[in-house]
Amino acid sequence: MTLKSIFSVLATVIILLMAVLIGRSLWTHYMDSPWTRDGRVRANVINVAADVSGLVIEVPVRDNHDVKKGDLLMQIDPEHYEIAVKQAEAQVASRKATLDMRRANAKRRATMDNRVVSRESLDDASNTAAAAEADYQQAQAALEGARLNLTRTRVLAPVDGYVTNLNVHAGDYARAGEAKLAMVDRNSYWVYGYFEETKLPHLREGDPVEIQLMSGEKLKGHVDSIARAIYDRDNPQSRELTADVNPTFNWVRLAQRIPVRIHLDEIPEGVLLAAGMTGTVIVTPQRGDTATTAPTH
Repeated sequence: MTLKSIFSVLATVIILLMAVLIGRSLWTHYMDSPWTRDGRVRANVINVAADVSGLVIEVPVRDNHDVKKGDLLMQIDPEHYEIAVKQAEAQVASRKATLDMRRANAKRRATMDNRVVSRESLDDASNTAAAAEADYQQAQAALEGARLNLTRTRVLAPVDGYVTNLNVHAGDYARAGEAKLAMVDRNSYWVYGYFEETKLPHLREGDPVEIQLMSGEKLKGHVDSIARAIYDRDNPQSRELTADVNPTFNWVRLAQRIPVRIHLDEIPEGVLLAAGMTGTVIVTPQRGDTATTAPTH
């Protein structure tokens, strides 16, 4: 065998060994390293509803509009509620006059001689004054409720955020408690990484995380919490509330994916986040585990 042939064999063996080592490394990284491409950006979506019913006369915001807490989102026609306030004010004035009269009568009778006014009459006057005071307090509470309803005709933004999927317009009728628009809380964004159960032993709360969005931007965060339950499709309840066990068993069992909540610590300036965006979640364990960089999209 010539020297050239020996070098050719050695080169082939070395290349083969390198391919095996690289393949094993990639396989170990793919199967064991704590990363996943199944990451989803999430946020708190607030369903905004009017606290009173009425005709919508103004919607000063636009779809996807950036709003501050306390900004007007929707104005309900206040005329009916203004009339209700006037009626409640009149009722308070009436009950106040009645109360003053009942108190004066009770006070006058209390100063009379027992031979002129019976004890029963004195008690009746006192009780009538007490009832008038209760009616007056009830009228005041009704006035406060009417004023509150008038205030609630102005539907205000509960948080800083963005109006999304706006589908209410002037002329629509709003019913109390029925959501008319949605807001995304700008300060509530987080990421859910859906990790295979085989990778959970490498995760701990507090581990630093890098999120690479599909657009290429990178975010920094840390593991906030790990879900403690997911739905078991193979074990529903029967009509008798007993376990409905699946009689078949698949030989190939896929690892379940468990939601891991990621708190965002650093969002680069100018990065636009929207709930539903996807990305790769890479966790760097803080213990002796070694984390490698996951493949890009």
